[in-house]
Amino acid sequence: MATLRDTFDNFGNIDPQDGWSLPAWTYSDPDFHAVEMARIFRPSWQVVCHDSDIPNAGDWHSIDYCGESVIVVRGTDRTVRAFTNVCRHRGSRLVDGATGCAKKLVCPYHAWTYELDGRLIGVPDSASYPTLDKGRAGLVPVDLEQWRGFWFVRLDDDGGPSVAAMMAPYEAMVEPYRFTELAALGRVTLRPREVNWKNVGDNYSDGLHIPVAHPGLTRLFGKSYGVEAEERVDRMWGDLIDRPSVNWSERMYQRLLPPVAHLPADKQRHWLYFKLWPNVAFDIYPDQVDFMQWLPTGPTTCLIREISYVLPDERREMKAARYLNWRINRQVNAEDTELITRVQQGMASKSFTMGPLSDKEVCLKHFCSRMRDIIPEARLEEAPLAGWSRQSPSPSGEGLGVGAIGLAPSSRAPTPTPPLKGRG
Repeated sequence: MATLRDTFDNFGNIDPQDGWSLPAWTYSDPDFHAVEMARIFRPSWQVVCHDSDIPNAGDWHSIDYCGESVIVVRGTDRTVRAFTNVCRHRGSRLVDGATGCAKKLVCPYHAWTYELDGRLIGVPDSASYPTLDKGRAGLVPVDLEQWRGFWFVRLDDDGGPSVAAMMAPYEAMVEPYRFTELAALGRVTLRPREVNWKNVGDNYSDGLHIPVAHPGLTRLFGKSYGVEAEERVDRMWGDLIDRPSVNWSERMYQRLLPPVAHLPADKQRHWLYFKLWPNVAFDIYPDQVDFMQWLPTGPTTCLIREISYVLPDERREMKAARYLNWRINRQVNAEDTELITRVQQGMASKSFTMGPLSDKEVCLKHFCSRMRDIIPEARLEEAPLAGWSRQSPSPSGEGLGVGAIGLAPSSRAPTPTPPLKGRG
């Protein structure tokens, strides 16, 4: 077991914790959660919606995370912008719900009114506010990026890469799926889970549990399931086998999934998954695409947010395949929910600290390494004293960071090229 006294080898390029998971306390500690919000989630890109979800002026979608509410709205000039969902008068929320349409953004508290481009244009009895400068009291903007039709927001700019830069190694692979032409199939669903957000992500990128805990996927994929880790993206994949499944939904999906003219031959029966750092996933099927993200709501709780998108296709076989896909993945989600719940509960045991990682767990090893680089306290087997997050303002080694606990600073070698790969 790696301990606090472990150091790097004489060459300074091997992390002794490389073969170990993060310690269990990091999946429930309030201080660790607070640092994650500041260092990981505020600077990360979070998907909000697709461009087709906000086709008209005034259409907006919202997302809540890190104690913030953010709205993405299309202006009368057709430009899409993002703002915090907060009135500049008393801090009231401007809009409620996940989606809507508005000619103006009007605060329900005192009727301060904002244009769709964020400008403050109306204040009742404005002459009674001697300190008010309307030109400086518009809505607070939020960083916004569109990648292949999907809109992402970011609360803080820490100099990290764009979504396009993260996905650059896979652009050619994604290109045939015509993301920009997608339209929503249904609406955003929110599924609360009584687990730390990392447990959802760890499970999503894990290939070893597929043959053990997902009999349906094993029947569909055989031994074709694979995983690999790039710098900020994990990729998972599997190909449908020809042998008919004994399960009705799976067998009918195999039989009814029709050819898709715009996809190359090797993608006709290929399931493809991407996880973008730290918590956004795209599930890409021949028949549909969905995004899923797991947003922390507390040290031991999170909210899974997801929605499916499709291209126009009125074929009965395609409609049936999409329904069957939903049935298959509903069962997979139920199995995963039980798994992550068991892990979260087991991590509460004092008998468990860190677990060894297989060389095939390339995505989890990469994730743990990045977490330890950003939050050096993750190298500790046991949680520091309560309140340590207030003394650890940055990952530079100050406070209770690397410099305080006596660990050598990280000097990991660059991410291997080609990407790390493994099969479950």
